[in-house]
Amino acid sequence: MEIVKHVKIFADGADLDGILALYRNPLIKGFTTNPTLMHKAGITDYEAFARQLVAAIPDRPISFEVFADDFDEMIAQARVIASWGKNVNVKIPVTTTKGAFTGPVVRTLANAGVTLNVTAVMTEYQVEHIAECLAPNVPAIVSVFAGRVADTGRDPVPVMCASLRALSARPKAELLWASPRELLNIFQADEIGCHIITVSHDVLAKLSLIGKDLNEYSLETVKMFHRDAVAAGFSIDVPARKAAS
Repeated sequence: MEIVKHVKIFADGADLDGILALYRNPLIKGFTTNPTLMHKAGITDYEAFARQLVAAIPDRPISFEVFADDFDEMIAQARVIASWGKNVNVKIPVTTTKGAFTGPVVRTLANAGVTLNVTAVMTEYQVEHIAECLAPNVPAIVSVFAGRVADTGRDPVPVMCASLRALSARPKAELLWASPRELLNIFQADEIGCHIITVSHDVLAKLSLIGKDLNEYSLETVKMFHRDAVAAGFSIDVPARKAAS
């Protein structure tokens, strides 16, 4: 099923069974995860989980993130993560927890040939400075959290368009639309020429709705409300109607 022309759809999550199920879907071109998703999934051994995933999915990109908070340790962790597989992208947060730009980390690793995924990015200014640190001939991903931008009441599309322009001098770098909130975001990302979009499992579950007849969808919604009201045993005391005279 071809639903987009340009953008590559990556699945975002940390549920192993769910990831492996999506791996069987040719629509899914890669995978991303992060420490928060892994923590919520109950994962306690970071490296064991990552190696299990790489062994099961050896032929599509998978991103794993460093969690150190100083530059030297970030670089050390990144080198270890990169060694887990040729398809591994190492996620580097755009700043430390104190707000220090991680450009020196990005530059060191990119110049060493490590394929990076610079993450938690939210502004064109950040993208411009990241681009300056990337190696021109080394593949990289820059993940702009468009969904979180939208959560602040801002339209993320202009931000993403500006980010594409900021990366134009780095042809090996791909812009990733991160944290989408709805299926529409896939089509928005595709329309502007974004390279990748990461989509959570719950949003991916809505793919069957693409092109659905809206009248039919309306009727299904009415039936759902009625069915659930009956199942809940709801009742409203309505005064008896007066007989017509």
